[in-house]
Amino acid sequence: MAADSTPPPGAPFDAPRLRILWSFARPHRRTLALGLVLALAGSALGLATPMITKWVLDALNDSASLSGPVTALFVLLVVGAAVSYRQWCMLGTVGERVVLEARESMVRRFLRATVPALTRRPTGELVTRVTSDTVLLREATAQSFVGLVNGAVMLLGSLVLMGVLDLVLLGTTMAAVAVTGALFALLMPGIGTAQQRSQEHIGLLGGRLEGTLRAIRTVKVSRAEERAAEQIMADARSAAEYGIRAVRQEALAWTVAGSGIQLAIIAILGVGAWRVGEGRLEVSSLIAFLLYAFTLMEPVTTLSQNLTSLQAGMAAAERIRQTADLTAEDTTAASGRGTSAVRPAEGDAREQVPERDAPVRDVPVRDVPVLELRGVSAQYGPDAAHAVTDVRLAVPRLGHTAIVGPSGAGKTTLFSLLLRFLEPVDGELLLNGRPYRDYSHSEVRARLAYVEQDTPVVPGTLRENLLLARPEATEEELHRVLADVRLTEKVDGLEAGLDSPLSSAHVSGGERQRIALARALLRTPEVLLLDEATAQLDGLTEAAVQDCIRSRAATGAVVTVAHRLSTVVDADLIVVMEGGRIRARGTHEELLATDRLYRELVAALRLATTTAATPSPA
Repeated sequence: MAADSTPPPGAPFDAPRLRILWSFARPHRRTLALGLVLALAGSALGLATPMITKWVLDALNDSASLSGPVTALFVLLVVGAAVSYRQWCMLGTVGERVVLEARESMVRRFLRATVPALTRRPTGELVTRVTSDTVLLREATAQSFVGLVNGAVMLLGSLVLMGVLDLVLLGTTMAAVAVTGALFALLMPGIGTAQQRSQEHIGLLGGRLEGTLRAIRTVKVSRAEERAAEQIMADARSAAEYGIRAVRQEALAWTVAGSGIQLAIIAILGVGAWRVGEGRLEVSSLIAFLLYAFTLMEPVTTLSQNLTSLQAGMAAAERIRQTADLTAEDTTAASGRGTSAVRPAEGDAREQVPERDAPVRDVPVRDVPVLELRGVSAQYGPDAAHAVTDVRLAVPRLGHTAIVGPSGAGKTTLFSLLLRFLEPVDGELLLNGRPYRDYSHSEVRARLAYVEQDTPVVPGTLRENLLLARPEATEEELHRVLADVRLTEKVDGLEAGLDSPLSSAHVSGGERQRIALARALLRTPEVLLLDEATAQLDGLTEAAVQDCIRSRAATGAVVTVAHRLSTVVDADLIVVMEGGRIRARGTHEELLATDRLYRELVAALRLATTTAATPSPA
């Protein structure tokens, strides 16, 4: 997937991009202002040094006491060191806080975003924005704004004091500075463009690498290590190419800046020596002027470095701000009780977390279906075909409903609708007789539990995985659900028991499914949604899980997407889907007798049936 593209900057200070960068620093403007004051104080102390040096030379020439100027130099040294230390600590802290706030904003935004909005982007590319782009943001916000103002003031102060010493030499210096500044301004846009493109390719690199490592077994079995490496390295080479362009532009800019100052110093020496020889300038004034010329390197270098950092920071800030385009889920219900999850206003770097309203209080009614779909149609994009069309289904409050069908029939889409990962384009979903729009996403999911087919392990310990949806569960409840899914022996064999860290490498596919099922059972939800929860289980463990399903179906609703006869045969209702529509429904025996597709699905899996019914054409 291509990275987000933006037009290249056309000037060193691209106003919209600069406003985006400032939005991250603005919450800390008071601290930045204090840092600027300290920086200016340090610069003032530095600017005083050449004048005190002139004082020392004049004292030597007049055979006067040196105690005054030497004491002044010592005081400048001590005070300057204290001011510099405080400034760096303050601005460094601001930089880390800016990074923390940007990362928190993005992490929360990612986790509040809709599933389709997240899955349209490579995971690694999103991770890169949190890890890499924020580092560039730190330097730009904490140092660049203060450094630019301080460097400009120091440059101006140096020129003013040089004018006090000698206007002719000042004119010579200004000519060199003007030429240097013009050349520097021409180079800056290219630096920003190259850095932005480099960061975009780093994001692509992260996305491709993350996806490849996730599928490492498939890559190795396919003997595709070299091909995969080349695909990843293509983005790495592009990032390096743009990075080298930026380095070359920066090197040229700094070389121009340094050469301009060196040219000014040579001119000052020539003109200054001539003026001393003519008796129009004192030697001490020439030495002081030269000291200012040498110190002129510092503000020029500061300006060039901070302009470069600012360019990189603006590119990073823009990429970070692009994550605000991720569509967010509603945090409150839509029926006049609130608005969707908030996107930061222009210029506000931090997400605003809306206040949560009280949850909808519904009273379950025995004869009202716990879930109902009324003519629901859905699609995965504005221009995409319907994934499901005119689905009408009522899920009873008690019992087991199984959904079967060939690949692409719409089974997973149906679960995505029930869980509000996807919103319908037509029709309506109801929970306990009330429209979904009366609930927030969180309120709907509080009544549902879900076990994915490809059950990922959430980073953390076994206990944290189990308590993910119900953190207040007791030890007794934990051990009960582990026994229900036949994981007690596995847990007892772990060195730290429930507190053992988990990863995909430490547990098998079947164990991951059982952990996910135990987590769902711990919730005791109104509806248990299982997406082929027995796909990777052995026969004995599958029998135990089927007992769990039957037990849960006796007290609540269970909806399964199933391919195994063992999951389907005991279901109270089986729904057959094809082409995004429901084509038949009934019990196992009824469907064997009346529906051709259902018989083909059973036959394709070579499953024996126990019915004596004579099949007839659908």
